[in-house]
Amino acid sequence: MPLPTAHTDKTLLFQIAAGNEAAFKTLFDRYRQRLFYYVSRFIKSDQVAEELVMDTFMKIWTGRDIILQINNFDAFLFRIAHNKSIDFLRSAANDAHLKTFLWEEIQVASGERADTAVLLEEYEEKLRQAIALLSPQRRRIYHLRREQDFTHDQIAAQLGISKATVNNHIVEAQRFIRTYLVKNMELTMFILFASLV
Repeated sequence: MPLPTAHTDKTLLFQIAAGNEAAFKTLFDRYRQRLFYYVSRFIKSDQVAEELVMDTFMKIWTGRDIILQINNFDAFLFRIAHNKSIDFLRSAANDAHLKTFLWEEIQVASGERADTAVLLEEYEEKLRQAIALLSPQRRRIYHLRREQDFTHDQIAAQLGISKATVNNHIVEAQRFIRTYLVKNMELTMFILFASLV
């Protein structure tokens, strides 16, 4: 497949803006596979990735009246696909059926390696790394809450600090850990295990 040039893309965009369906199909054929591979990296499901690619192109077609205002179409297209992938993963995190579906797709895609215990072990290792980077006081408070299931009142009493201070430490610890995990593991894995933080 020849790489698209800015000139030919621009020509197609002019035609698409005028409602030319053939030009739209040419653009679709040109980018579809690259976009599919890109989305698949996030989603780990061929079926969902294909749907998100189609949604991305539908957004281009329905918004064709402003398409000529786009300076870098390649970047714009991949940004839409990225946002749709993130939206899907956020939905999956809050929807038990979607989460189950995504989990099954990951297992199929990863084959033998996609054993729950193995994936959970990988997650726990990243979590330990993040916790180790917390300040000693914050790490201790987070440990008491997560590992020993202390209440905020119990932690405050044991450490001789206010309940508000305990709450602040826990909120900041969770924020730091989530940020660390997002940066250091696949987003799909983070979404699946995020509730464990």
